[in-house]
Amino acid sequence: MINREEIKLRSFSELFNSIDPEDLPELIFNCVSEDFSVLTAGDPSHYNSMLANWKWGILFHKPVVYSFISPNRYTFELMCKEQKYTMTFFDSEFQDDIMMFGKLSGRDSVEKMKNSKLTAVQTPTGNMVYKEAKYIIECDLAHVTTVPPDFLFKSENKQFAANASLSDTNNQHNIIYGAITNVWIRK
Repeated sequence: MINREEIKLRSFSELFNSIDPEDLPELIFNCVSEDFSVLTAGDPSHYNSMLANWKWGILFHKPVVYSFISPNRYTFELMCKEQKYTMTFFDSEFQDDIMMFGKLSGRDSVEKMKNSKLTAVQTPTGNMVYKEAKYIIECDLAHVTTVPPDFLFKSENKQFAANASLSDTNNQHNIIYGAITNVWIRK
């Protein structure tokens, strides 16, 4: 395993191999249960990352990932603008580094991304990711569905939505479906 300083010095192609999205299910259970994930959207001149909870499946006969995101999140705005995004997964040693993505907004401050200890890099298709990632999933934005609070039937789900959203969203969340275009795994 290479150390943090060696990671920063290497190019994307030196760090990652492409795998077929159909091979992803073999990795998925570790990603869901053990690894930390980050959604990133934007371009090299302006991008933003956020912590993400996610799932995967098949939609319209294609492998997809989906996440629940409050519509007021800046990363969501960039995802809609670019119509593509990435999901990156990290080993636990990077937990402290990615937790800041859930604490600060990038809408009002470019310092959020500048202050990250992670090393941003573009994939061959132009998406923003981090060299320290363990796995990377590139997605095209496929579908967005709004979930109104009345469609959350369990009381704990309603309470979670109320606590997680700001009042101007009326406790709504969006389900973001991303069609998987590329999957990268650390060499």
